[in-house]
Amino acid sequence: MDQAPGGPRGSQGPQDAHSLPGCYRHPDRETGVRCTRCERPICPECMVSASVGFQCPECVRGGSGTGHAPTANQPRTLAGGSIARDPRLITKLLILVNVAVFLAIQANSRLVTDLTLIGAWPPAPFTPTQGVAGGEWYRLVTSMFAHQELWHIAFNMLSLWWLGGPLEAALGRVRYFSLYMVSGLAGSALTYLLVSPSSGSLGASGAIYGLFGATAVLVRRLNYDMRPVIALLVINLIFTFSVPGIAWQAHVGGLIAGVIIAYGMVHAPRERRALVQWGTCGAVLLVVIVTIVLRTVALA
Repeated sequence: MDQAPGGPRGSQGPQDAHSLPGCYRHPDRETGVRCTRCERPICPECMVSASVGFQCPECVRGGSGTGHAPTANQPRTLAGGSIARDPRLITKLLILVNVAVFLAIQANSRLVTDLTLIGAWPPAPFTPTQGVAGGEWYRLVTSMFAHQELWHIAFNMLSLWWLGGPLEAALGRVRYFSLYMVSGLAGSALTYLLVSPSSGSLGASGAIYGLFGATAVLVRRLNYDMRPVIALLVINLIFTFSVPGIAWQAHVGGLIAGVIIAYGMVHAPRERRALVQWGTCGAVLLVVIVTIVLRTVALA
């Protein structure tokens, strides 16, 4: 065996055959212990106790000690998301944004004109210079966070708090936020498609109904009693279609998107979880984009 680094260079004889390798981090320290993962020699100072043997600091930093990625042993939500210390963080932030926009509108009522979802203005046969058909695509998003009446934002934010917390805990932050945004966009897209292009629409109802649909899917997946959720959903749908002035298109669009996305997220097979989950989100978003583009071509 070669002489250990840092050993007496001039020594010759039988003891050389019994010399030990030096620690890869401290070459002057002989050791007979090797990392169980990379097999590099390690001295007592560098040894990190593992389930079997010892590991070097680099292998410990680079993995979980089981040969898997460091995050492999972390607890996960039902949908495979990371467990967060605050399971309502995204819900709180969404409420904060909605309330901030509401207060801004109360301070400057002209903001409603800039944030509301409107298809095209002026109406045909004029070429639209305002609205989504006029190139103001941002209205599809800003209208999701805009409220003008106190009762409107109060109802939506209470629903967001009640529905959002359990969903965020079950799905994880990224999946929950994606569900909220895509459902809201689906509601905006169906409103843009079916409502008169000169009529304005605003509110988070599309996203909220997406959460309603996702809650129904989650309750079914967990084999809980579906009756309270169905009753609540029926009451809200009756309210949607019986009260004048409500854009039922946003509610229906958000509800359908929420059901589809949530089903893909909670029923995705473990071995293809990410592919199925994000593929479902992508498919719904693609339908939304195609709907918006076709409607814009028809109005332009």
